[in-house]
Amino acid sequence: MSAPRVVVVAKRSQYTRFVEEERDPRARLLLKRRDPSVSKWLESHEQHTRTLETVLEALARLGARALVIRRAHAAFDTTDAELVVSVGGDGTLLAASHNVGSVPILGVNSAPRYSVGFFCAARRSNVLALLRRSLDGKLESVQLTRMRVTVNGRVRSTRVLNEVLYSHASPAATSHYLLRHRGIEEQQRSSGFWIGPAAGSTGAQRSAGGRVLALSSKALQLVVREPYHAFGQRYRLLHRLVRREEKLVAISKMQDVNLFLDGPYYKVPVQLGDVVAFSASAEPLTVLGLRSARARR
Repeated sequence: MSAPRVVVVAKRSQYTRFVEEERDPRARLLLKRRDPSVSKWLESHEQHTRTLETVLEALARLGARALVIRRAHAAFDTTDAELVVSVGGDGTLLAASHNVGSVPILGVNSAPRYSVGFFCAARRSNVLALLRRSLDGKLESVQLTRMRVTVNGRVRSTRVLNEVLYSHASPAATSHYLLRHRGIEEQQRSSGFWIGPAAGSTGAQRSAGGRVLALSSKALQLVVREPYHAFGQRYRLLHRLVRREEKLVAISKMQDVNLFLDGPYYKVPVQLGDVVAFSASAEPLTVLGLRSARARR
């Protein structure tokens, strides 16, 4: 049998980026002064590096061929891969997931003291055992619903795992738009809105007043940020669940709008009159090592 191919996606630490690669003089000076703004950089970097080395040693021991991607947001191909392993935290898994279709992904929290890793079942201490079970097809998994986003009928993504932020290009400006859902059409003014599947419901959606959804939920959740109500006016489309077979539509009443897909790195511009539709994707993400008992964050 040929050796299984595994794509390993590793985050680039702040220390690697600003000190080792860019050799940023201000960052180096702050580190030398032990400034609190960078005080955790070195230890976090060292923990991450040791964990990545442990992952690669484990894969070699298991007879796998590893392709290492050292930037979480870099594009990669999983056509002949049996497994994707993200090494970092939830942000690394989230970034990697945009390149992952039906191949399962195992998250490794490389520095648990410094990063959030709810979706990361593995750590340095147990990574060999979980990699073995992953490659043998014996590690439990959860299928997470993702979101499909179209602009004027053109598909912009089918792999949004956390959420989309719809807002004016300037965070200081009021967002003007029209929402449509289940026969209701409503013009709103606000700071924009969040919409996303269950996996992101304890992040921005919850912070903005939304509900925490079970990971098994197929629904999307809409949460409007800081709605502006004119005197005597009340909006109906503030907190809504969009069922799997439904879609939510937003029509821009602004010239400069941005859709931020799963964070700040993937930005889609939207203009006056553009029609954006959000619906459940037909491409769920298979995350290894999550238990049904952890259905809520």
